[in-house]
Amino acid sequence: MADVKRVFYVKYLAHPIYTDILATRSDIRLDKLENDSADDVAAPVLAGAHAFQIGSARDELAKKYHADRDLLRRTQSLLIVSTNGAGYDTVNLKACTDAGVLVLNQAGGNKEAVAEHALAMMLSLTKRIIETDRAMRRDKDLDRNIFIGHDLRYKTVGIIGLGNVGKRLAELCRGLFSMRVLAYDPYVSSEVMTKNGVEKVELDDLMRQADFVSINCPLTDESRAMVGAQQYALMKPTAYFVTTARGNIHDEKALEEALRARKIAGAGLDVWEKEPPPLDHPLLQFDNVMVSPHTAGVTREARENMGRIAAEQMLAALDGKPVARVLNPEVWPRYAARFEETFGFAPEGHSHGNG
Repeated sequence: MADVKRVFYVKYLAHPIYTDILATRSDIRLDKLENDSADDVAAPVLAGAHAFQIGSARDELAKKYHADRDLLRRTQSLLIVSTNGAGYDTVNLKACTDAGVLVLNQAGGNKEAVAEHALAMMLSLTKRIIETDRAMRRDKDLDRNIFIGHDLRYKTVGIIGLGNVGKRLAELCRGLFSMRVLAYDPYVSSEVMTKNGVEKVELDDLMRQADFVSINCPLTDESRAMVGAQQYALMKPTAYFVTTARGNIHDEKALEEALRARKIAGAGLDVWEKEPPPLDHPLLQFDNVMVSPHTAGVTREARENMGRIAAEQMLAALDGKPVARVLNPEVWPRYAARFEETFGFAPEGHSHGNG
């Protein structure tokens, strides 16, 4: 029977508040490992851990610390994997479910930051701020008339993925600019969409009609390479493509070709196949492409919020209380049995996932 509950993380947490909250509990031990921690340091931490607070950015976390079958073999006591963010690219959900490990994320914790970033990109692109900024630093006699932009008001935005961020972005677009909002999300009903002032459409219709296409869904086997040459070809030549979701949902090569052929007006990209992208990346060479290094969800407020949610949810899970953000609810019976075996009491009822 374990009386001390052991949690570990690698390299960094979303915010120091996480450590502060866990430190209020004498029955919780928090260990920190580095990507390059020596095996003799890491092995006992991994073997004794009940929970892993895992980074969400796949390129920042050493492969050996991704929550896959290999790691699960080295962490036989592990009950819970909790991501720092909403994304879970670093977690093999099936492997965790097979091992009886509950997976949690912090969905919604940074929705404000990401939705505002997507909107900022839309505004900057349609006002051509990024293009004029570059041109003014480069060209002496600038003809301002070649940079005529558009107003956002009354335009149509197409949101791919109507989760926490998608709903907030829809609310901002409608409220601030009276935009028409379309959404493609097979997991959200027409009723829920109507309640959020959104029209439910198929992906092809969204690509055809939208003046701005924004990706706001997680990266899954289903969404991988969902937006490629075929989808860009449907877009209006005056439309902009924005993503603050995850790399690999959109095809970078196909986007480059669409921009080169002037099939679309421009793009705002916060996420990449490889992060950060190499300096010679073709998409970095366009003046009408606005870029950021996966910073949409990284504001001071969002970081603190994520850290607090993660710590509170981790304590609730370790105390056997219901938790809201479960990514693999089907693991519950197996997880509950393992939890009871470890701590001597059963966790309270099964909580539904966050979709």
